[in-house]
Amino acid sequence: MNLYYQVGYHLFKFLGSVLFQFRIQHPVRMIEEGPAILAMNHQSFLDPPLAGIVSQRPMHIMARRTLFQWPVLGPLMPKVNVIPVDRDGSDMTALKTIIRLINQGEAALLFPEGTRTHDGNLQPAKSGVGFIAAKTLAPVVPMRIFGAFEALPRSGGTFHPSPIVIAIGEPLRFTQADLEGGRDVYQRLSDRVMEAIAAIRLEEGDGLHPV
Repeated sequence: MNLYYQVGYHLFKFLGSVLFQFRIQHPVRMIEEGPAILAMNHQSFLDPPLAGIVSQRPMHIMARRTLFQWPVLGPLMPKVNVIPVDRDGSDMTALKTIIRLINQGEAALLFPEGTRTHDGNLQPAKSGVGFIAAKTLAPVVPMRIFGAFEALPRSGGTFHPSPIVIAIGEPLRFTQADLEGGRDVYQRLSDRVMEAIAAIRLEEGDGLHPV
């Protein structure tokens, strides 16, 4: 981790604990070394920084290019491994950058739905995460965030410091055989990732750990 990433990591680890009673379910499932795709549902602007403290390793993430124009926050984004992408998600330069980083043994956080939910429910996956999975064959770690929509909904409602949990599922490992079967292969892989996210349930007890 560079200095900027370290500061952000420890800051959000502290804020997560204080404001959100942030917990991680099944942290042992996280892949801490080698190439990895971390795929999570998208509920809130809180998702990226909280997902960033689930792993002890730095991760890369794509964010819409317009956010880089924000004062203060915008110039910091490249320093904390954020890659600009066009809003429609079809920016091949950004996708190629993510693929290159994963193939070099890095981890990337992706949101298969492509955008934040309007109502708190899971949305259909877009083909992007399937495309990246197909091009890298990196293991995909499905993750599901609970409580972020209630804390900071997309509608811009009042901020509520309510409990948030990120639950980690068993990694998915695709092979060359999964890439056969026609032109819709990327969407099919994305759908499988989204199904794995949907299957994750919030548990109580031994699987739940504080940050």
